[in-house]
Amino acid sequence: MNADFLNDLNESQRNAVEYIDGPSLVIAGAGSGKTRVLTYKIAFLLEMGMKPWNILALTFTNKAAREMKERIALLVGPDRSQTLWMGTFHSLFNRMLRQESSLLHFTSNYTIYQPGDCKSLINGILKEMGLDNKVYKPGAVCGKISEAKNALILPDQYMADLETYQRDNRQKMPALGQIYKKYVARMHQANAMDFDDLLLYTYLLFEHYPEVRHKYASRFQYILVDEYQDTNYAQHEILRLLSEGNDHVCVVGDDAQSIYSFRGARIDNILKFTQQYQGAKLFKLEQNYRSTQTIVGAANSLIAFNKEQIKKDVYSKNEIGRPLVLNIAYSDVEEGEIVCNRIHALHAQKGLKYQNMAILYRTNAQSRIFEEGLRKRMIPYRIYGGRSFYDQKEIRDVLAYFRLVINPNDEEALKRIINYPTRGIGNTTMEKLIHAAVNSEVGIWEVLKDPLVFNVTLSAATHKKLESFYEMIIGFIEKREEEDAYQIGSRIIKESGIFQEAYKSHDIESQTMQDNLSELLNAMNTFVEIQKESGEEVHALLTDYLSEVSLLSDVDNQETENKDMVTLMTVHSAKGLEFEAVFIVGMEENLFPNSMAMYSQREMEEERRLFYVAITRAKNFCFLSCSKMRFHYGKMDFCEPSSFLKEIDKQYLRLEVEREEYRSELPHESLFNRNKLAVSQDLHTRGKLHAINSDSEVVTEGNTLDTVEVNGQILKSGLTVEHDRFGVGEILSLEGDPGNVKATIKFRNSGEKCLLLKYAKIKLI
Repeated sequence: MNADFLNDLNESQRNAVEYIDGPSLVIAGAGSGKTRVLTYKIAFLLEMGMKPWNILALTFTNKAAREMKERIALLVGPDRSQTLWMGTFHSLFNRMLRQESSLLHFTSNYTIYQPGDCKSLINGILKEMGLDNKVYKPGAVCGKISEAKNALILPDQYMADLETYQRDNRQKMPALGQIYKKYVARMHQANAMDFDDLLLYTYLLFEHYPEVRHKYASRFQYILVDEYQDTNYAQHEILRLLSEGNDHVCVVGDDAQSIYSFRGARIDNILKFTQQYQGAKLFKLEQNYRSTQTIVGAANSLIAFNKEQIKKDVYSKNEIGRPLVLNIAYSDVEEGEIVCNRIHALHAQKGLKYQNMAILYRTNAQSRIFEEGLRKRMIPYRIYGGRSFYDQKEIRDVLAYFRLVINPNDEEALKRIINYPTRGIGNTTMEKLIHAAVNSEVGIWEVLKDPLVFNVTLSAATHKKLESFYEMIIGFIEKREEEDAYQIGSRIIKESGIFQEAYKSHDIESQTMQDNLSELLNAMNTFVEIQKESGEEVHALLTDYLSEVSLLSDVDNQETENKDMVTLMTVHSAKGLEFEAVFIVGMEENLFPNSMAMYSQREMEEERRLFYVAITRAKNFCFLSCSKMRFHYGKMDFCEPSSFLKEIDKQYLRLEVEREEYRSELPHESLFNRNKLAVSQDLHTRGKLHAINSDSEVVTEGNTLDTVEVNGQILKSGLTVEHDRFGVGEILSLEGDPGNVKATIKFRNSGEKCLLLKYAKIKLI
């Protein structure tokens, strides 16, 4: 046997590779060479004489399987690597099911439905059953059915379970069990399976047909599973059935990176592996090759607070490196400025490529501020695994309302939202309106104003619905010059029904919609405030905001051929990736950790693992940031720092603050405690403004001023002030007429701003 390639491994890796005499669990710390162990172990088995078709290697992505095959080919040659049974759970089980499909009453050419197909089928079933698809949202229904299948619960079991029925009833979906049963029947009739079926039917095949299970169990003399901490109950049970009587099983993963419980992943699968497989040997890969010693130490100190874990001592032999940097921003707006400035500096001063930097956030809605900050600096970026904030469906829907209010002749905007939220104006009605508009050579809005004039035949009920829609839009149009962008925007979101649509249910889809609507209103509120403070109150209308957003949502910034781009993504999407510099933003209570986890130890521990994953994506630079204030639905909320921040050993953390009073020693619960009432009063008090010269005489001419009095504060050039969005800055100059004095202030993170003091929310410090 020639296995010289094993010399490439460290001692722990080699021990894990060479052990093939029984079941084994390889706990691979972040950056410790997990993929290398898997590929070398398979190559070692082949060198030991095992045939490729006798090895089953299960992964979670096609990319992982492809990369491992390529590496194995380099070690033992492409002939042997190509005939391995290596791939995702779904792809390999699909191969088995096609061979055995007749036993399950499918033909071998069954179709695999994509998520869109499944939603379409659910929609059809809802119509047949006379159920409202706004209550039984197809996405939410698909999610519930998926949960059941991954828990190996069939329709009859689902309907027989009282607790499940009571849960569905509380969520106003008591007919879910019946929908599930019809869905399964219709899928059978269509000779189709969805992705969850590929697991469910594989389990049923092995459970009900022992001879089939035995056939595959005999074929696969060695089974390997990647990312075992991400397996769900169905995958766990299939592995149990397939490995009965065969203790040649090796699973690899890291319990500290188990972050997908919302997809059905069960951390217990990896925590209890050695209990399920008697005599299983445990190997730990603890040397991190990715990150500096400081980053590894910080991550270790954090994850030590989890009680449910397999203890390990991850270490790095890389350079000690820089401490993690925690920036405390005054607001979410200033946080965006701090992060984008740092990215610009790392690129310009240290030569770091944009593609080696990533901004990680807990929720997708947080991307908006950073997108705008990067665009302002002409820094290219990409949204990984998602869409730009302004490309989210609900945002495009709201902007379509705005467009129609500004320009009723915008036909594309009208067609997009005339029946959203659903108001009973269907495609047939729209076709009639469009046909009449084309024949009369006018816009659809003209026809909508009075369909009868254009000989559009409609039922009385439909005519009433069109009339209500028209009057609603006219009502908005009448207010568009009276109210600022934030006021009219809030009105449109609420009175159109979009707000209510977002809060109809509590699923992930609805929560994302709520977050995005809140963030849009935050953006509008910020726009209006900045216009007022800059003395441009006349330009704070909806027309002005829409013009600015049209430029922000221009996709020219994200040319696909430009590979050197900053990556923006959720922490969940970042797992498995690495970057030279990582920015973990929004480190506040109820955001990270998420508010849903606050009352559950198990959920809190998963949030902590999520933060651990975020930190361990960084090779050399790790920046954390949080805000003392964050806007929610356009209103200011005070924030508390994430409890996770005080769990990081302070020897690994450097605190950067704009004011010494925030420089608390970490860990400490009151990281940025202040008198919140006093701050609120500082920000919202609008007192009388007096402009005075050095002799304390009132200045009556618009000119340069030495000092002014604002709300009992004497302001002059050179003094330091604090602004609720822009943070800390120095007054450079004061000028203007009494009552309309402007201050030019250079903010440390937000640059130079010229603010009208009667509107500016500043406090002398």
